[in-house]
Amino acid sequence: MVGIQQSDSLFRDTTMGRRALLGGMGAATLAFTFNMPDPASARVREPRFPSNPFTLGIASGDPLRNAVVLWTRLAPEKFAPYGGLDPSASIPVHWQVSKDENFTTIAREGTELAHPEYYFSVHADARGLRPSYTYFYRFIAGDYVSEVGRTRTAPAPGTRLGQLNFAFASCNSFGAGYFTSARHLGDEDLDLVFFLGDYIYEYAISTETSLRVGMEPVPTELNVETGSLSRYRLQYSLYKSDPDMIYAHRQAPWIATWDDHEVENEYPVEEATADDVVRRANAYRAYWEHMPLRKPQRPAGPEARMYRSFDYGRLARFNVLDVRQYRSVELSTKPIPDSPERRDSGRTMLGADQESWFLQRLTSSPARWNIVPQQVLMGMLDTLPGEQSQFAPAGWDGYQASQQRVLNTVAEQDVSNFVVLTGDIHRNYVLDLKADYDDPDSATVGAEFAGTSLTSGSDGTDDDSGLDDRYAANPHLHWGSLQRGYVRCHLDEDLLQVDYREVPYVTTPGAAVSTRSSFVVEAGVPGVQNA
Repeated sequence: MVGIQQSDSLFRDTTMGRRALLGGMGAATLAFTFNMPDPASARVREPRFPSNPFTLGIASGDPLRNAVVLWTRLAPEKFAPYGGLDPSASIPVHWQVSKDENFTTIAREGTELAHPEYYFSVHADARGLRPSYTYFYRFIAGDYVSEVGRTRTAPAPGTRLGQLNFAFASCNSFGAGYFTSARHLGDEDLDLVFFLGDYIYEYAISTETSLRVGMEPVPTELNVETGSLSRYRLQYSLYKSDPDMIYAHRQAPWIATWDDHEVENEYPVEEATADDVVRRANAYRAYWEHMPLRKPQRPAGPEARMYRSFDYGRLARFNVLDVRQYRSVELSTKPIPDSPERRDSGRTMLGADQESWFLQRLTSSPARWNIVPQQVLMGMLDTLPGEQSQFAPAGWDGYQASQQRVLNTVAEQDVSNFVVLTGDIHRNYVLDLKADYDDPDSATVGAEFAGTSLTSGSDGTDDDSGLDDRYAANPHLHWGSLQRGYVRCHLDEDLLQVDYREVPYVTTPGAAVSTRSSFVVEAGVPGVQNA
């Protein structure tokens, strides 16, 4: 990757810890600083907007027992640089959290500065809220008031939570279809949404592709692939302006993690060039600017801590992983056979620090359910029936030692009710997690539910005969589907019910949603059962 420009970033000197930086970047490149500055020098200007600045919607995320992040970005001209605002001045934005939709009972309020350094995004950490409580929120800037969003805090530690309704989704490719599934997702009565990566795709967007119903024509700058900070920002401006996505964000808090397309398909880490690292820094920064994330997730150049944990009383612990940023180099770009290299204990999916954190969070969990929202298939999926085996190199199968260390921990430490939620694969898969995939008779230690894409891969198909080889090679695979949609979950102390919600098409708007199949996991009974 060459020619990536970073002239619209602010830098200062810093020490970089990434192996790729120390090993592959020259002195001139190291003179850059990737740290995102704490704005202090920009003057503050009371806004006089020519039109509504909340064109990209509002969102909430990362709920705690007493807090939630509130997000928006000021952009009266959504596709203009800096949203059409003066890049030399910060703008005050007022936020309110209310107990009712009419804002007659304000629970908390405050003012944040929207800084040009962060593209006039706002990340208000609203604290002092009640646990397990539904709130409504909005923003006020100048003479404009945003639409109203609904959010909900997590329960207090030790709380016996009767039930939890949540969903998970992944893979928005704007060029592949309408975000109809996101609209249906917003219509579900949910406490929480997990988004498991590929919120954007890095690809160029043609003007014809972008002419959706209800959306204005987009600039020709979208016709080239992302790379520079300004180009990533423009990609988010397009995605965030989609009315169905705006609607879905307003209905419930989201907990988001990234996959690869937020940067580039299968982007390199261990063997990254200097240009790769700069591109990653641009992508990470634009991601944080456009998602409801706290300051601890704010990147320092090409590094950001996205793995984190959320406890929902005594009912569930959610350990959110980052399987992209710390992995060893992939063995191939094509399917791989079983081999000593695939099983090499020195190769890692999570990196040493994240893996240690993850296993400790599992073994110390007081929760009845231990649920892992993450990006790529954790369970084994042999793609070649018969005596020989073949695996996807980018999934956990390509890092078998990391895969086995997790499964060993779950089995040996009696981790209760272990469930993995997965994105990435553009297919629905339901699998049992086995203690030892080399022994088909080994114990089942958990369940994995992989969700299809919202749009990626276009319409999909209701002809699932293409999965016959998968069933033949994987006796632990219960079900698969090639449609588009999301996954809805109902959790209580005794049962997790999982409903696969699908739409028949995405290349034209207006598709209805229906439940294609449902499964359950009973507390104390590892593995999947038909509902």
